[in-house]
Amino acid sequence: MPSFTRLNRSAATLTKNRTEGSVSPFSGMCVTCVDGCIGMCEIGKSAYRGQEVLYPQPFGIITAGCEKDYPVDLSHFSIMGTAKGAMGVPADSDKATFEKVTIETKIGQKKDIKLKVPFIIAGMGSTNVARQNWAGLGGGAAISGAILTIGENVCGMDDETELKNGRVFRSPDMEFRIKSYRDWQDGYGEVVVQSNVEDTRLGTQEYAIEKLGIETVELKWGQGAKDIGGEVKLKTVKKAQALKKKGYIVMPDPDDPNVIAAFEKGSFKEFERHSRMGMVEEDSFMKRVEELRKAGAKRVFLKTGAYRPADLARAVKYASKAKLDLLTVDGAGGGTGMSPWRMMNEWGIPTVEIWSLTWKFADQLAKQGEYVPDLAFAGGITFEDQIFKALSLGAPYVKAVGMARSPLAAAMVGKTIGGRINDGQVPVYIERFGNSKDEIFVTAPELRRRFGARFDELPAGAIGVYTYFKRLSQGLRQMMAGARKFTLDYVTRDDIASLTKEAADISGIPFITDVDKEEVQKILKAK
Repeated sequence: MPSFTRLNRSAATLTKNRTEGSVSPFSGMCVTCVDGCIGMCEIGKSAYRGQEVLYPQPFGIITAGCEKDYPVDLSHFSIMGTAKGAMGVPADSDKATFEKVTIETKIGQKKDIKLKVPFIIAGMGSTNVARQNWAGLGGGAAISGAILTIGENVCGMDDETELKNGRVFRSPDMEFRIKSYRDWQDGYGEVVVQSNVEDTRLGTQEYAIEKLGIETVELKWGQGAKDIGGEVKLKTVKKAQALKKKGYIVMPDPDDPNVIAAFEKGSFKEFERHSRMGMVEEDSFMKRVEELRKAGAKRVFLKTGAYRPADLARAVKYASKAKLDLLTVDGAGGGTGMSPWRMMNEWGIPTVEIWSLTWKFADQLAKQGEYVPDLAFAGGITFEDQIFKALSLGAPYVKAVGMARSPLAAAMVGKTIGGRINDGQVPVYIERFGNSKDEIFVTAPELRRRFGARFDELPAGAIGVYTYFKRLSQGLRQMMAGARKFTLDYVTRDDIASLTKEAADISGIPFITDVDKEEVQKILKAK
């Protein structure tokens, strides 16, 4: 059986084997490691750049997703269509067409967040790649009617943040991120502010609630990319010192004269800023939820990462006891920051497994008569078939899916195309569609009609996100129509089947030839 993991070389760490066609499957080393090699592999590069090789590169302009080929993934399930009936519309060939499918939904304890699409752009925090594309993410999420989450460390990383008594008094970056969404919001969706340990100490969520009118906040236990706090790279001593002063862990120590001398000499070119790991205890969790509600939060979410099953059980149970509005569960595998590369590949519960456990835990609470918060599944989702499978695997508790890398990719591409249009340098690959926004972006005529003169103010990155979500929306509606489910409420676990016995065992979704067994016999035995 082949290895599930690629060792000792990756495009993410800008490394490769010298003997690419002949590599030891266990160690990832070249079969013959030769004296005199300049060190192109991760071992070799680590010999001269050390801990820098822990992280995906180049920092600030990339997102990264693991290369591990997990034993079970969403391709191990197949969507079950049917030729009979329709749910949500009359069973009439003229009425049960895929454009009649609605994917609008409502989220929260009071169902007071309306979504045009069941999509959440999960926590995009202080990383350069998110900040540089925020106008596109904010505008695109808003005009799509999706939820946008402002991730951790935004106020802490903002050079212009004003503190009073160690608490955030003003943050232009946070103001910008919220405004980027609200300027285009039309009654659907929501902008959410997340927090970690440092954000809590800085009073980020209280500031957002009291000064910026935020109504929904999210507590963060972690994410699928890593099981430690968030990290970024810092390119100046001044920035490193400022963040240390705000309470972050900065490595190496930017106040050490020897470190400063080494940096100025060029021995290293970036500092590392690390966030602390949260310490989850039920009493302190419940206390924090109550603090946020007293501060004015109308809704409180929780996002948890790919921790061990007992931690997942805690997340489900605590969210139930606190009557949270949404719990997002993220499977192992990717991120928008600089999560340690080997950690990203080798830690945590993968997507199918953690989603399956979440459903089992939620279902147990429901059968015990306890409150089950709305759930969202995240973990490498990019296309409509995965969205359908996630909603089905988690039905009836999962109301939306979380995505991060894919909408960010759409924002980046839209922004890049917009810039090339403005420069009059549209690439040949794109030029076949035209030379203007109206020609290249297929949704431009619709958006121009919708926004009129404001269309020209819409960031090209936002058009990219909207157009991507438009594709996902139509694809999802087609999948649902094939299953004869015309609203999301009708999607169930019966709408997918396992293609392998292992997937069936993990998920509880029947093996494909075991589906409909009882109904099959009724049909065959009917007189």
